[in-house]
Amino acid sequence: MDRMRGGHNPDAMPWYLTAVLFASTSVIVGIIWDISWHRTIGRDTFWTPAHLAVYAGGLAAGLSCGWLALKTTFSGTGTEVGRSVRMWGFRAPLGAWVAIWGAIAMLTSAPLDDWWHNAYGLDVEILSPPHVVLALGICSIQLGALLMALSWQNRASERGQRRLGFAYAYSAGMLLLTLAVLMLEYSFPNDWRGPVFHMISAGVYPVVLFAVGRAARLRWPATWTALVYMGVTLVMMWILPLFPAEPLLAPILRDVDAMVAPEFPLVLVVPAIALDMLLRRGSQPGRAPARRSADWGLAALGSVVFVGLFGVVHWYFGEFMLSEASRNYFFQGDTWGYNNAPGPWQNEFWGGGRFAGGEISVPDFLARAWWALPIGFASARVGLWVGNWMLAVRR
Repeated sequence: MDRMRGGHNPDAMPWYLTAVLFASTSVIVGIIWDISWHRTIGRDTFWTPAHLAVYAGGLAAGLSCGWLALKTTFSGTGTEVGRSVRMWGFRAPLGAWVAIWGAIAMLTSAPLDDWWHNAYGLDVEILSPPHVVLALGICSIQLGALLMALSWQNRASERGQRRLGFAYAYSAGMLLLTLAVLMLEYSFPNDWRGPVFHMISAGVYPVVLFAVGRAARLRWPATWTALVYMGVTLVMMWILPLFPAEPLLAPILRDVDAMVAPEFPLVLVVPAIALDMLLRRGSQPGRAPARRSADWGLAALGSVVFVGLFGVVHWYFGEFMLSEASRNYFFQGDTWGYNNAPGPWQNEFWGGGRFAGGEISVPDFLARAWWALPIGFASARVGLWVGNWMLAVRR
């Protein structure tokens, strides 16, 4: 009964954590939808359904975490105050503060993005100035959801850790998906034999996978994180083309009659399985190794494993994705927006630069892509450091 005093069961998922997980899902689903909208229709109005999904997620995170801050500050129990941090005279869990900041940044970016489009028209790149502000806000909401789920997982009993561990892995999958969307311009299947793609991937994805793998208290956490990322992407990829649509903004360079699907997700689940096996050898789930110095060797080996498996999988899978065999509903290969003029470039690797096709030999690739190994080592080491810090998060 003491553990439930004040109506707070440490093994139950609170409604505000559910609200923030919903917000993290809504914003990234809206972003994927919005990218498809731009590639299919253009930008006809600010009030598109995709935009509404994005900002509904921002509002859900801001309002739920704002309510939590007010409630904890003015009528919180001793337990609630004890697991909060103080900021601007108010008290709330760390994750709630991060999500509140993200909601403010997202909602601030809305009028800026509307002005940008009215002044300059269609975006020529994903990371325009308003989108950078939006991206920072979205990443903050994803990180806030992750920190909130983490704190509840770390306080839960052994019986409740599995469910809350899945909530933590789910929030990490949403963060991984957000990072993948931000890297979209460098992650088309045509890029998969280019050194830049592999160096960027080695710098971005191991941080999340190692951090989650170290701090989560369930089996195969990095694998679950990768599966969440792939699953949500595939659902969007299969659903969006079911809706008919046509371009409304010139120049129209390609016939499009349905919503353009996002690209097939990166096959992160393969290196994630290997990283989970590595992490399990070093320590028990949710525990740091006996000697922290062992993390340096683990990061070095993890970099070789991640870069090697990720490279081999995407080298050969990229060849399949550029072949006729991938041009079907399941894989959605060779799918382009209305503002991409048809040409041989769409079925070639771009290893020599964007739209610079041609054969790419393995020796030439290795000579230019070897930097992925030290980048992956730094990324893995940072991920383990973050994961060790996450083990102690209770607020």
